Amino acid sequence: MIPKLRLGELLRQAGTIDDAQLKAALERQRQTGRRLGTVLKDLGFTNDEDIARTIARQLKFPYFPGHAELVDPATARRFTEVQVRKLKAMPVGSEGGRTRVAVVDPMDWQAIDELPRLLGGEVDLEIIPDSALMALIDRVYNDNLVLQGLAKEASEDLRVAQASSAEISGLGLQAGAEDAPIVRLLQGLFDEAVRSRASDVHIEPQGQNVTVRLRVDGHLRVHSELESRLAPAMSSRLKLLAGLDISERRLPQDGRFVVQARQHTVDVRLSTLPSQHGESVVMRLLMKDPLLARLDKLGIPERGLKSLQTALEQGAGLVLVTGPTGSGKTTTLYAALGALDAASTKILTAEDPVEYRLAGITQVNVQDRIGLGFSQVLRAALRQDPDAIMIGEMRDADTVETCIRAAVTGHLVLSTLHTNDAVSAASRLVDMGATPYMLGTALQTVVAQRLVRRVCSHCAEPVAVTPAQAGWLTSLLGADGWQESDLRRGKGCARCHGTGFDGRRGLYEVLDMNQDMVSALMMKDMGRFTTEARAQLSGHSLAWQGAQAVASGYTTAAEAMRIGVRQM
Repeated sequence: MIPKLRLGELLRQAGTIDDAQLKAALERQRQTGRRLGTVLKDLGFTNDEDIARTIARQLKFPYFPGHAELVDPATARRFTEVQVRKLKAMPVGSEGGRTRVAVVDPMDWQAIDELPRLLGGEVDLEIIPDSALMALIDRVYNDNLVLQGLAKEASEDLRVAQASSAEISGLGLQAGAEDAPIVRLLQGLFDEAVRSRASDVHIEPQGQNVTVRLRVDGHLRVHSELESRLAPAMSSRLKLLAGLDISERRLPQDGRFVVQARQHTVDVRLSTLPSQHGESVVMRLLMKDPLLARLDKLGIPERGLKSLQTALEQGAGLVLVTGPTGSGKTTTLYAALGALDAASTKILTAEDPVEYRLAGITQVNVQDRIGLGFSQVLRAALRQDPDAIMIGEMRDADTVETCIRAAVTGHLVLSTLHTNDAVSAASRLVDMGATPYMLGTALQTVVAQRLVRRVCSHCAEPVAVTPAQAGWLTSLLGADGWQESDLRRGKGCARCHGTGFDGRRGLYEVLDMNQDMVSALMMKDMGRFTTEARAQLSGHSLAWQGAQAVASGYTTAAEAMRIGVRQM
């Protein structure tokens, strides 16, 4: 029988925290409504491991360290991942007809009472730190092991088909073949990609095997190695779903299809490319009907956000979002569109391709193969009486000229451009054929952005910087603007798959056109324009924000400098 004690009392009795700390934590808990253990950790009074060891010692329960090798996978899978996260409890083994369950909080009576019923028998509790349980969930419920089993089953089917001279690539392609191993293998791969928050899936034949890689937070990581004989069957099944020619393996093809994965509807963009060892397949995964970010939730600094919102409210002019591929430009554009009143504003978009469907907005897919490029769509859109137009990308002089003309004739035009920073956007447009005078009249605001990876909170540790990194931080923040003791890196753990990073956020600089910059453009004085623009961004640049993210321990200096956030 578990004594009716509260967590705060247990920790105080054990000497883990004192009376003053408990009082401060309870006051903060009343203000925030958060769990006491979380509040104590946030205040720095204790940590997950100390809490778990104290509970185990005081209540005389075994302590479970959270090592994956100590977990029986079959027993753990008696609970779904959702159940484990909800109950903060995982079955880890069984002995003598009783199930051993690792729990975070044995004083959560409602959850503890559910365990015998759900497991169909008596349970023995062991105490596990909260962070260790979260890392264990990612290990135990990782679908990689399941995929390997499905891969072996599919490979055996292919081996039998080879022996009987059947068409290997046709396995699992027939209607009603949903239970075929190759189909279940691909479904498992989509499930794992969605669980991992992957943006892309790469299937790459390598001669002796097939490498499956996932791009998570902008970085590729190897997910699994499969037998080479699976490559043709996987490629054929995917091409069938995308409506492509499964017999054509000498030419690149691209298409799209929709799948269901982990209760999500996923729009898949498929691209195949013939390689030395077979067809390389890359799939871009897009959530249909996602929770699109609001403009004020992206993390744009307050000064830049106000400039951008003002430009959108004016209802006319050119607003640009710049940055390299994969820097989140499309997310910012969609958030900007979401800030407009679609009910009273006629909004049209030209995209290649349309990534997300937006209610109340007319969206057009660019199709260069039939002569429907950005400039053609833009010209046609201007005859549709639009108030605002979003062009996916300014790629050529014709599109640039048409966008600028639309902006100076009373339309709000939003688009993207590939430049390193906001200052370079005007020069880039002039190089593409824009007339400086017209550009000065049309251009309102330029947003430049990057995505920077976040140090994993579960394995963060202090880190020393190199002399070059220290010089970079000092040049941006000053000698007193950062402390080496605040810098962090992730040493790598199960939760972050050994990368040291978990998640990303945006860094933004927003250039708001002023009279001095407009005057410089109209006089075709690009040098003066650059000087004025850099002066406006001083203390608000991408580099400055990157340095701030490093100084706060959010990311590492190496990461900030890797993505190109340097002093310019």
